[in-house]
Amino acid sequence: MDSLSQIVLGGAVAAIIAPAGHRRAALLAGAALGTLPDLDSLPIALFSDNPVTLMTVHRSFSHSLFVLPLVGWLVWWLFKRFGNGRVAASPARWFWAIQLALITHPLLDAFTVYGTQLWWPLMPAPTMWSSVFIIDPLYTVWLLVACIAAWFLRERVAAQRALAVGLVLSTAYLGWSLVAKSLVDREAERTLAAMGLGDAPYFSVPMPFNTLLWRVVAMTPSGYVEAERSVLVDEGPLQFRGYPSNVQALREAVGVPAVQRLTWFNRGFMRAQVQDGQLVLSDLRMGMEPDYNFRFNVAEQHDGRWQAIAPVQQPWSMPISGWGGMRQLLGVMWHRIRHPSAEPIRAALGPGAAPPAPRQDAPAAP
Repeated sequence: MDSLSQIVLGGAVAAIIAPAGHRRAALLAGAALGTLPDLDSLPIALFSDNPVTLMTVHRSFSHSLFVLPLVGWLVWWLFKRFGNGRVAASPARWFWAIQLALITHPLLDAFTVYGTQLWWPLMPAPTMWSSVFIIDPLYTVWLLVACIAAWFLRERVAAQRALAVGLVLSTAYLGWSLVAKSLVDREAERTLAAMGLGDAPYFSVPMPFNTLLWRVVAMTPSGYVEAERSVLVDEGPLQFRGYPSNVQALREAVGVPAVQRLTWFNRGFMRAQVQDGQLVLSDLRMGMEPDYNFRFNVAEQHDGRWQAIAPVQQPWSMPISGWGGMRQLLGVMWHRIRHPSAEPIRAALGPGAAPPAPRQDAPAAP
């Protein structure tokens, strides 16, 4: 999730556990601890400029449920021994305030689609519950209001109540996101089964800043299909559109380290293209057709064989910028939330949009 969400979550968790007399200190400490795991980007960048490494090592050791409890214990011990006396005065409460301010960070991240390595150094595929977008005001606002109220109310009982309400409402919103996702997934599975793709790997993820409009992508033998779903107005089968991917090139390049790393990290939800003799992989989980946040040149063809190159990340090509572009995107999404449509969201954003693709019962050709 975004930094603000992690800051107010960490602050609220620490402040509701710490003694009332330490509330402001707990808000500040929790805010710092809540953002600490995301500082892993700094040491990673010192050791590598490989964009695939930067993407796939982020949210690993610093987000591990094996590592963070040890970090929390060390922070607690240091403040208990060398701090200003608050932790020593109430060691049990501060122990759990510190631990939970840290541990809730990766758990919240796991609700996004990016991929969080909760079990590092073990190597299962990163966790991606993908039920909330990386920025969602309806999750964050309750915690923000609660932290502001607690800061000014300080030791009063009303501060504790505000924190409790903020945490309950934000957690309830996460619960709703899982319910909405289950509704979308249920219909997606029915539609894919009717298309003969019942065993196809797929994922669903909410569109930016909401949990009412969802995007579903499923892999096919020749590429992938994509659809949007509004939980408010859409009924019946999803209207999938098919798109090609160079699956042959991807199979031939399976031995390239960057291909292996990305396949593990994103579970194979990738578009493969050959551009100017180089293999370009796009992470289908983040972005919308044909524009994706993470696109990497990873291999080059020589004598009919794919050879690894130093990965290069291509710039994001989404045709929106500034407040005007954001307003346009929000307007298009709000209209789609309230009105059924088979047209891609991206098509309403202007030039460069993906052209109409085959019907839902005719996935893209190779």
